[in-house]
Amino acid sequence: MNRKDEHVSLAKAFHKDRSNDFDAVQLVHHSFPGVDVDQVTIATTLFDRSFTSPFFINAMTGGSPKTKEINRDLAEIAQACDLMMATGSVSAALKDSSVSDTFTVVRETFPTGFLLANIGAGSPVENAQRAIDLFQADALQIHLNAPQELVMPEGDRDFRQWLTLLERTVAQVNVPVIVKEVGFGMSRETIQQLLDIGVETIDVAGSGGTSFTQIENARRKKREMAYLDHFGQSTVIALLEANEVNQTFTRIASGGIRDAFDIFKALCLGAKSVGLSGTILNLLLTKGKEETIATIQSWQAELTLLYAMVGQSQTSDLTNVPLVLSGPVKDWCEARRIPLTTYSFR
Repeated sequence: MNRKDEHVSLAKAFHKDRSNDFDAVQLVHHSFPGVDVDQVTIATTLFDRSFTSPFFINAMTGGSPKTKEINRDLAEIAQACDLMMATGSVSAALKDSSVSDTFTVVRETFPTGFLLANIGAGSPVENAQRAIDLFQADALQIHLNAPQELVMPEGDRDFRQWLTLLERTVAQVNVPVIVKEVGFGMSRETIQQLLDIGVETIDVAGSGGTSFTQIENARRKKREMAYLDHFGQSTVIALLEANEVNQTFTRIASGGIRDAFDIFKALCLGAKSVGLSGTILNLLLTKGKEETIATIQSWQAELTLLYAMVGQSQTSDLTNVPLVLSGPVKDWCEARRIPLTTYSFR
């Protein structure tokens, strides 16, 4: 089976609604919201551009006939719901032009969409630009996935040039760059390294959703590395780490987002936008395109009500919402000297 098809099949097989660290984030309720729902906007701003929703379809797939049809469906969903969309890694198309159409289909389907091309951190600048040119991407998403590569039987083993290559790419490509993890989260130290080389937009992409160590371990003959199935920092913890960095940058959150309430909590923790992959893929594969569109439109309506519930009329004001952190998230904050009252009394 094509490796990209294997990833899709395993992601669907492993997908399940389960508790994650978003459940450790509790809102402090105040009884007088003081806003009019009709005045609420859930729009957000990225790359000096306004988007009607504070969430988007994040990187998933491409590279085979099956994934071409999935990307076509995802682009139709993005168009129907007016969402930004990222493709999966286009490395397959850079190596084999015969699968280019599994990625270019997103631009053909959604010609006016804001679309992101995705490549790995070990890619040279020329490949980064080729990925952008493949379907006239509006921005470039560069993924960090060292744990996945190490568990992947045929994965990379040399990471010495990653940061250097990232710095060159950020300086030379002609579109905005997002650097993202693939579900292992980030630390403040990692974020500072990225800021030091000129990165301005970071997707902290934590654990809690699709686990690529679990997927790659399932592809190993002995499946002996199951202890890494849930490796890494959660999205909640990664956002808390990001907030400890004393430098301005744009935060994106993804990983373990199950519904509108998780999107909302991520925005309250400082994300400007929230990416969804596994939840949308599972909806598409199990319920179909029309029901996926209906669900996303329901989330958009729910977010308007959630903003009003906490007395905020726009996305940028959600960081005023007081939050109480408990359980493993609280333990992490105490161990990493993240002051809890910063959130509970804001």
